[in-house]
Amino acid sequence: MSKQNPNLGMRWYVIHTYSGYEENVKRNLEQRIESFDMQDKIAEVLVPKEKKIKIKGGKRLVIEEKIFPGYVLVKMQVTDDSWYVVRNTPNVTGFVGSGTVPTPIDEKEMSSLMSRMTVEAPTHKIDVSINDPVKIVDGPFKNFEGKVSAVDESRGKIKVLVNMFGRETPVELDALQVKKI
Repeated sequence: MSKQNPNLGMRWYVIHTYSGYEENVKRNLEQRIESFDMQDKIAEVLVPKEKKIKIKGGKRLVIEEKIFPGYVLVKMQVTDDSWYVVRNTPNVTGFVGSGTVPTPIDEKEMSSLMSRMTVEAPTHKIDVSINDPVKIVDGPFKNFEGKVSAVDESRGKIKVLVNMFGRETPVELDALQVKKI
């Protein structure tokens, strides 16, 4: 008797992998789907990523970061055959679910994840406001402390009044270069 429930149709499931092997698992699984002729039961393999802004060497970079390191999403119809193909892919440690029965992801959760992944340019999240005391954590003014005098959400920039040589000097910084005290 089958432990799986093929009546659920095509749904998204989460498989656990060794961290850092997500892309490798995706590639291997796609090759296995083709060689076992499982395209009708396993539709899509996805490593969820989102774009983020990081500062490296004073430069602003947009990087792609895995949303769930160590996990890969698979859109499939769970049968004993398809379960076996996925489960026995190298570096796959198992499905997320109770026992041997995989649990599908809720549709609402999946659509919110998809919208998070399709954002073209990351937005600036600035969590400081005018008159907040901040510490500069990057750049030529690193370790200086000051007070926020202006916030430009659209550009992701902040003006900070820094006390240098006994006077307050305005310094324009990237929002990622300061930390609230």
